[in-house]
Parts: sequence; C-alpha cells; structure tokens
Amino acid sequence: MVQTSSSTTQTERKALTSLFDRRVVLVAGKGGVGRSTLSAALALTAARQGKRVLLAEFEEPAGFQASPLAGLFHQAVFPSSPQPIGEGIHGLTIQSELGMELFLTGLFKLPQLSRLALRTPALRNMLRAGPSFHEMGLFYHMLSQVRAKDDSGRNRFDLMIVDMPATGHALALTGLSSILLDLVTRGPIAEALREGRRVFYDPAQCAACVVTLPEPLPVSECLELIEGLRESEMAVGAVVANRVPSDPFTPAEREALDAMLTGEPVRGHTLVERIRRAEGSMARLCGAVRVPLIQVPDIDEDSPFRAIAEHLGQEPS
Repeated sequence: MVQTSSSTTQTERKALTSLFDRRVVLVAGKGGVGRSTLSAALALTAARQGKRVLLAEFEEPAGFQASPLAGLFHQAVFPSSPQPIGEGIHGLTIQSELGMELFLTGLFKLPQLSRLALRTPALRNMLRAGPSFHEMGLFYHMLSQVRAKDDSGRNRFDLMIVDMPATGHALALTGLSSILLDLVTRGPIAEALREGRRVFYDPAQCAACVVTLPEPLPVSECLELIEGLRESEMAVGAVVANRVPSDPFTPAEREALDAMLTGEPVRGHTLVERIRRAEGSMARLCGAVRVPLIQVPDIDEDSPFRAIAEHLGQEPS
C-alpha cells in the first residue's frame, strides 16, 4: 500500500541532513518528473536550516527565452554570476563560455586577454566544434563557484544545488572528467579536471539526488540513471519519489473496491488504478535502490515547491 505522511520520517530527515552536509547536490532525473521543482524545494529547505545556498542550472540552448526553475522565483533566467533570489538563496546560470573565460583568466592571469581571446572567431569556432569543450566550460564554471570565498576567507556558499539537464546530458557531464583525463594527462586542463574530481567525485562532498515518479516507466529510467551515475563514479545520495498519491482506503474498502472494479470502469476507476501503479512502483524502488528513499506527496498548490519545502522541513513523524 502507498504510504505518505504529512511529515517526513526519521529516515528521510537523516537523508536530507546527509545531503545538506555536502558541498554540492546534483538533482538529476528524466524530464517531467519535477526535477526543477524539487531543486527549488531542496534549496528553500536548506536555506531555512541556515545554509547559504547557491541554486544553479545549466544554460539553455540559444534562443531559449525562459527557465522553469528561474520562473519559480519570478525571473526569466538566472544571471551568470550569483545573485540573491530571496530567502537566503542565490541563483546562477552555469555558462560554458564564461567557464572557459574563467579558465583562461586563471591560466593567463589577465582577464582582458582572456575576453579578447574568446572574441576571436577562430577560437570561438574551435570551442563550439571541439569535442567536450562545451562541457569543459560548464565543468569549470561549476568548479569556480565551489572555490569561491567570501571576505573572511570562508566558502561563499555552504551548499550548491544544481538542477541537472535531462538524463543523457547529465550522464555526459558526470562522466566528462574521466574521459578528458584519458586524453589530457598533463598541463592546466588536467590540473583543473583533477581538482574538480576531488570535489565532485568525493562522496563526502558531492552526491546526486535522483528524482522520479511512482510510475513504471519513470522508475525504470530512474534505475537506469542510478546505474549510469555509478558507472561514472558519481555517488547517489538519495532518491526522491515525487507526487506519491495517498491511499484513503482501508483494507476492507480496498477489498470491496477490487470486487467492484472487475467489470466495466466506473467513476473513480482512474484514481484507484493510479494508486495501484504507485504501490507497485514504490515496491520496485524499495527493492532495487540501496540509498535512502524520500517520498513527496502529490501536492496541488499554486507554489508547489514551497509546499514541498514545508513538507520536507517538518519534524519527523
């Protein structure tokens, strides 16, 4: 039977605490599972617990005008440098070209020279066409934010939550450093990749949070994504089952319903079938994953990420 609660369990609270104790949380999952909503909810929950949070997403393709994640905070897109978006959270768009500029600046120690070099058509065309150059820029922009310090020398942000792109691109990014280090073994690029690996591939500092729905196909894709992340040596810290329907029926009522629904579909048939699918999907998840599983109830609100944050922040039942 699907079990949801108005508050988190002790196990779920422990899983959240473990996630928030890391430097970086990568929120991954198939499109349509609520990945951006969960990213915003996690950021808000962590900020309410006193964390200085950077909520980031990757740049969209050229011509894309709006970001669903930024839209939750009443913005079209996040800026390319961290800016406050409210309630102890800064927003950021991770950009490849800016990452390359930061890398060249660190290499040449002259920001103006780096910007001038990136304006040359030959170099821009090479970076666009070259294999993995785009991803390398994204990787370095992320690394620069992890490195960032405040005026007192502390890490500028306690926690960086990244809304990852769809599954295929997410796996390409998480496996990037290993592929490049096989090709580039020495020099500044290799040094930057190794520094990034010490952060992003250290389970104590970085973990993926995989989001799914309690439906057969999303669960299958979730399990495939978890396996892909493990093959790329990326730790998985938790799985979030989003929009889990509650079961309002007692065992006796379910037995009576099963007898009623053996014939022609009746009103409410779709809801009961959804609960059944969710039960089977949750049982499959519980049997397959070896990391904490967090259930988020199906919430019908104008600002679902805030309602989810309220749910995640409640005292355990």
